[in-house]
Amino acid sequence: MKGTMNKNKNTRNYALIIATLSSFMTPFMGSSINIALPSIQNELIINAVQLSWVATAYLLTSSVTLIPFGRLADIYGRKKILITGTSIFTVSSFLSALCNSAYTLIAARSLQGIGASMIFATGIAMLISVFPPEKRGRVLGINVAAVYIGLSMGPFGGGLLTQYFGWRSVFLINVPIGVLIILLLLKLKSEWAEAKGEKYDWFGAAFYSVSLGCLMYGLSSIPSEEAIFFIIAGVAGLSAFILWIKKAVHPLFKITLFQENRVFVFSSLAAFIHYSATFAMTFLLSLYLQYLKGLDPQSAGIILISQPLVMALLSPFAGRLSDRFDSRIIASTGMGVTFICLLLFANLDWDSTLFYMIVSLVISGLGFALFSSPNTNAIMGSVDKKYYGLASGTAGTMRLLGMMGSMAIVTVLFTIYIGRVDITPFYYANFLTTMQIAFLIFAGLSFAGIFASVARGKVKTHEQAD
Repeated sequence: MKGTMNKNKNTRNYALIIATLSSFMTPFMGSSINIALPSIQNELIINAVQLSWVATAYLLTSSVTLIPFGRLADIYGRKKILITGTSIFTVSSFLSALCNSAYTLIAARSLQGIGASMIFATGIAMLISVFPPEKRGRVLGINVAAVYIGLSMGPFGGGLLTQYFGWRSVFLINVPIGVLIILLLLKLKSEWAEAKGEKYDWFGAAFYSVSLGCLMYGLSSIPSEEAIFFIIAGVAGLSAFILWIKKAVHPLFKITLFQENRVFVFSSLAAFIHYSATFAMTFLLSLYLQYLKGLDPQSAGIILISQPLVMALLSPFAGRLSDRFDSRIIASTGMGVTFICLLLFANLDWDSTLFYMIVSLVISGLGFALFSSPNTNAIMGSVDKKYYGLASGTAGTMRLLGMMGSMAIVTVLFTIYIGRVDITPFYYANFLTTMQIAFLIFAGLSFAGIFASVARGKVKTHEQAD
């Protein structure tokens, strides 16, 4: 008995370390690349719309493959998928550093997004598989803290690397981290595949990915003529996919999760809205600090670090709160705080002080911390363990779709107010207008998100329901 307990404890510790490192690596990449974007633009000579696609391509491929990989992990093993995803992410990071054009960089970032989706779909599911319900909020808080530490170090580390070693070093730094995660995974003997033996819906997975990809590409291509075609194709494809999974014997997605599980539905919707309203924040503020305020990448990174630093410090505390109290209240409060900070960002202008920005970033960090881990705890606790990978993939998809939507809004505004040109001093006034409008739109979204978060009702874990 004692040996079994020690084995379980070791497995939990290994799983927590692996999930924590994985959760650090991917957001570090995302936040550090935002700081490097102006340097990438200058060296590769690309326009503003192409520049936004350096971030968008990663989100697009991640979004369309998360649920398929989540279901695949439930059936064939979460550790296997996590090793594969980490390997792809590591190799694509190395390839990104070798790119000499916008198109090759966007292609490498697309591959990186596929690897990231495997990581997103399995890391949290693996944690939930090994920790009991009463400890999930705590470990999810630690996991979310790792995400925010990655976000915290990204702007500073990315600025430092970009300034002294060039933007390519931002990609190369992920290679040793990825190798370390793979080595740790190989040491982990356990595997989790509660849906083992069930058939995988390969047709549904392919159909879903293509349909969602069309929709996301169409949204990001507005207002071009081809956008309408891809949006219609995507909506039609997803509608047909819903009909397919209702009739399929072994569907990719359990439609009853959305039909019967109120907590799962509204928690997922709240995640989508929250990330739609916040993801492009760092992208816009990084450009604002470097273009309008004239800061170098390192200085901009130091300013931006204040937001994720607050997230990292408070997320474990928020996770523990969600173990003891109704996570609906905690997450909804976080959404409300986010709404306030977005209004503050919408008031940024030429003369705004750095102190004003730092205070706004701190408030934003508080909102993120109160929302993220309680909301994730609600999603994962509302489903049976054989659907942990699927639920994790769904949560990740909502997050990435939100990120994609956030960047799509910015891309559309860039196209309307700036156009396909470099952001030179002549266009700084246009950029400021674009940024202010974007933050007003994001504030409206977060206000609606408060009601979605409250509407989920009182949160109970699946084990408590049973």
